Amino acid sequence: MKYVDEYRDGKLARAIAETIRAEADPAKTYHFMEFCGGHTHAISRYGLEDLLPANVRMIHGPGCPVCVLPIGRIDEALELAKNPRVTLLTYADLMRVPGSKGRSLLKAKAEGCDIRMIYSTLDAIRIAEENPDREVVFFAIGFETTTPPTALALKTAEKKGLTNFSVFCNHVLTPSAIRAILEAPATGKLPPVKIQGFIGPAHVSVVIGSKPYETFVEEFGQRIVVSGFEPLDVMQSVLMLVRQVNEGRAAVENQYIRAVVPEGNVAAQKLCDDVFDLRDRFEWRGLGYIDNSALKLRDEYARFDAEKRFAVTRIHASDNPACECGVILIGAKQPADCKLFGTVCTPETPMGSCMVSSEGACAAHWTYGRFRDKAKNQDERRRAS
Repeated sequence: MKYVDEYRDGKLARAIAETIRAEADPAKTYHFMEFCGGHTHAISRYGLEDLLPANVRMIHGPGCPVCVLPIGRIDEALELAKNPRVTLLTYADLMRVPGSKGRSLLKAKAEGCDIRMIYSTLDAIRIAEENPDREVVFFAIGFETTTPPTALALKTAEKKGLTNFSVFCNHVLTPSAIRAILEAPATGKLPPVKIQGFIGPAHVSVVIGSKPYETFVEEFGQRIVVSGFEPLDVMQSVLMLVRQVNEGRAAVENQYIRAVVPEGNVAAQKLCDDVFDLRDRFEWRGLGYIDNSALKLRDEYARFDAEKRFAVTRIHASDNPACECGVILIGAKQPADCKLFGTVCTPETPMGSCMVSSEGACAAHWTYGRFRDKAKNQDERRRAS
């Protein structure tokens, strides 16, 4: 497959790192947030922070869809699954996210609830067709990347005349989350985090394009470089951000030109606009309630809305007070700052969503970063002795 191995060339990565090191002003400290969990994973997996100079600091952002889902929505899904007529379908990562009292969809499945993992929204349609006596509910989550497949499933269900299919919709919007982070210093709702530029998400930007980010340049003077997921993509994007800071300018730049265009995927946008409308407000883990930040089904598709079909009662549940997922999601803390990390909280026994998803900052740090930390601590002890 093209455009994979070519973007994982270690020699080229080190060459870009040397350029960053040469151009980064030693009198400055650069703070860049990688919004997307896929970028967080790539940075940890390929050890990119080891290649960057010490004054270029990467901050983990909230772009992990499983991580930002509040506990209350997990609890609501668990209540749905208790209905003996319901078959609840969702993607694998969501199965192990703990709700309140440590319950999860996986535990509910073990207790006898009909909860199944699927790979595609069309799997949900197939299961609904094969089980006409069951109420098949798709637990939909994700940013703009996974929204079009849900819209397609709803269009397909309508075309097929399915009466036993519905969607528990939890799709959220990237620009709204970025705005909440940038407005934090003024609103005081979130801990302020110093950010001089964003590495913009890849797959989300394939759908929405690069134009939606221009408002952040105009309103906040913020820099954004849309980046691919491979290590050379990320390194090149960091270099582009360093150059913007050095030149005293702010712009939206597109490093991921092989997949992203300014206007995005217009057909996918039209599909979503046909099916979804904005929610007035929606709760995010770590970010709280954000206006116009999530989607709901349009009135024309109300018969497929699980929240209306089953009269879902809103549940508000607080995170485990010892879990730092919320502040990690906005970049105010690092995974290792959490007292639970690597002790009671591991991928096998997650206490928070950041340790569950493969895109979560804690999961990425557990898989790769903790070894880096251990080596760094050993080096520091050797130097001290």
